Amino acid sequence: MTMQELVSLFPGVQRALFRGYHIGGCSSCGFHGEETLEQVCERNGGLDVSEVIGFLGQARDADAKMEVTPAQAKERLDSGSAVLVDIRSGEEFNAVHIPGAVLFNEELMHQISGWDRSKEIIFVCHHGVRSMDAAAYFAGHGMDNVRSLRGGIDAWSCDIDTSLPRYELA
Repeated sequence: MTMQELVSLFPGVQRALFRGYHIGGCSSCGFHGEETLEQVCERNGGLDVSEVIGFLGQARDADAKMEVTPAQAKERLDSGSAVLVDIRSGEEFNAVHIPGAVLFNEELMHQISGWDRSKEIIFVCHHGVRSMDAAAYFAGHGMDNVRSLRGGIDAWSCDIDTSLPRYELA
């Protein structure tokens, strides 16, 4: 399996490899899509492939625990126990967004750490990849009550609010 195929199955693989093994954070330790995990492990000190696969499985399980389905997110938003933070670009947000969502920007980044910690923060992006990165980032900085909307606004527009237009980026 190539790294490109692995990333398509588990989008958080690059984040996990960097966190666990400092692989993929810069050009000198990055990987190419056509490489295999075995090749990446070999050129990064001969890492044990089985150990790395085990670590990636644990990371994938941890990511899954940070995800909420659109139905779970709606329930939490409706009850007032969560806030929705949209991390897409301003252009994407202006084109279509989930009602009540707050657009993430630099000012908001500095405010989030002071928010009511009893409220869950649910990050949303287009398909759920960038929002998982955001949730993992904030969880790694001590915020336990962060989640990622599984499937992003695309899943929300299919499962919860079909009036929201779906889109593809060019």
